[in-house]
Amino acid sequence: MSLNECQDLIETYSEWFKQKFTVKDIEGICEIITPFVDRHNDHLQIYVKQIDNSLILTDDGYTIKDLRLSGFDISTEKRKQILDSILNSFGAHLQGDEIIVRAKIENFPQKKHDLLQAMLAINDMFVMAQSIVANVFREDVEKFLSIHNIRFTPAVKFTGKSGFNQSFDFVIPTSQKRPERIIKVVNHPDRQSISFLIFSWTDTKEVRPIESITCSFLNDTESKINPDLESALLQYGIKPILWSRRDEYITELVE
Repeated sequence: MSLNECQDLIETYSEWFKQKFTVKDIEGICEIITPFVDRHNDHLQIYVKQIDNSLILTDDGYTIKDLRLSGFDISTEKRKQILDSILNSFGAHLQGDEIIVRAKIENFPQKKHDLLQAMLAINDMFVMAQSIVANVFREDVEKFLSIHNIRFTPAVKFTGKSGFNQSFDFVIPTSQKRPERIIKVVNHPDRQSISFLIFSWTDTKEVRPIESITCSFLNDTESKINPDLESALLQYGIKPILWSRRDEYITELVE
């Protein structure tokens, strides 16, 4: 496949992505129905209200209420820490049960993107197995990197071609033997999380050094990962690293 054909694929995906958003006006409040779905396969919806020159973006309390209705207790100390960490990383806060992001007209696209990422990350808290809730998968990966003396910078954001900030969990800097390696941790690898990762990387790679590599640690401890998802990552130049086979990549990551 040629470079132009690859570029056409990316453009096709971008056009599909744009067309999947629909908008409604509900008594002066803008309801945006997005192409992203939660674990019930329901499309995520966000609401935008203008106050003077500011915009208030909210999920209307859906995400937190859904966790509670599903029997997920978010009041434990560890889960509160996880929740606060997610909110802080995307510039969001809770107002009651609502996830709130404040924006201006000029930065609305990025802030909308931040709210959606926060909703997806918080929704993903439900699917974390009880055995790893006390030690989140990302922390497991960080510990693995540290134990094997793998150099890394945690919690990195890059501004992609779209102008959106894309979040990655770790970056291993360029060495004499290896190029920059950008790492994303996926606790619950499903079609949506993999699609979101592909979008983040395709948006980011053109603003990074041409030899940069992206890897994704995939949590396969609870269930086998669909081979089609691994193939999708490879097609977009993302190396999948199954957690159960992580030791096979130590040398590659250390160098």
